[in-house]
Formats: sequence, C-alpha cells, structure tokens
Amino acid sequence: LQEGYVQSVAATAGCLFIRQERDMFGMDAMLVRPSTDPAGEETSFYVQLKSTTMVAPSADAEDFSYRFNKREYMSRLAAPRRTVKAVLIVMAVPPGQADWTDVQHSHLAVKQACYWICLEGYEVPDMQKPSVRVPTANLFDAQALTAMMGKIERGEPLHD
Repeated sequence: LQEGYVQSVAATAGCLFIRQERDMFGMDAMLVRPSTDPAGEETSFYVQLKSTTMVAPSADAEDFSYRFNKREYMSRLAAPRRTVKAVLIVMAVPPGQADWTDVQHSHLAVKQACYWICLEGYEVPDMQKPSVRVPTANLFDAQALTAMMGKIERGEPLHD
C-alpha cells in the first residue's frame, strides 16, 4: 500500500520511484527527478518506508510519534550524508486492513496519508527502539516532493 502511495505521488511530481530489490543499508527505494536540462543531472534521494497501525495522526496535532523496531533504522537516517540524502516516510494506517482503501467508480481513496521527515544530524536516543516526532505538516504529496527535490538541487538541508 505504501509503495503504491509513494509511487503515485512520485508520478504526479514527474519523478521515478525505484524500489530496492535487496537491502540497501535500510533504504527501501530511491526517488529520482530527471533533469529538465539535457546537459544536467538528475536529482535523487533514498527513502526508508515505515508503516504503522499504532498511531492515527490528526491534522489538528503538531506531530505524532513513530517508534522504530530497531535502533539501526534510525541511526542510518540520522547519519550525515555527503551525497545522496535519505528521508523517512511513515504511513499510519487503520488497524483493520479492510479499512485501508475506499473504492468508488470515480476513484480509489487511500485512508491515510504518508508523512516525511529528514533525520540527518538527529541524535539517536540510546535505546533499542527509539522514537521520533514526525510533523503532521510534512504531508508527503507531489508539492512536498517537488520542494524537497528543489532543496537538494540547491544544496539546502531538507530539515529546518
């Protein structure tokens, strides 16, 4: 479900979603935006995809907590990266799998959104299953993806 969501957002933003066929240091996929300049190079970053039924983010809340199953997943995202950046994308879905989507003649609705956060430079708590606060303002949509790609092209950090 999450791969389909991210792939749909990437397509809307004119990007490619490239799923990693095997473990790439905890990264599940790469998002790539081709250059509009024939002599330019593409822009890309890795994503670590996480899904949970344990939280239900509210648009009224500033953030929500996501707990990693392993410390190393957060450590890999928090490590400084010189070249290809990495982003965590969390999807919170309803506990009942039958409630994940709503199909109508005119559309397919996914019942929950994905949220993103760049953890580069974050201090990883000294515990086996650390948590991170994910801002609800960081909806993962085509506009956010386009803005992220622009920041990477300009050499700007993805986090505030």
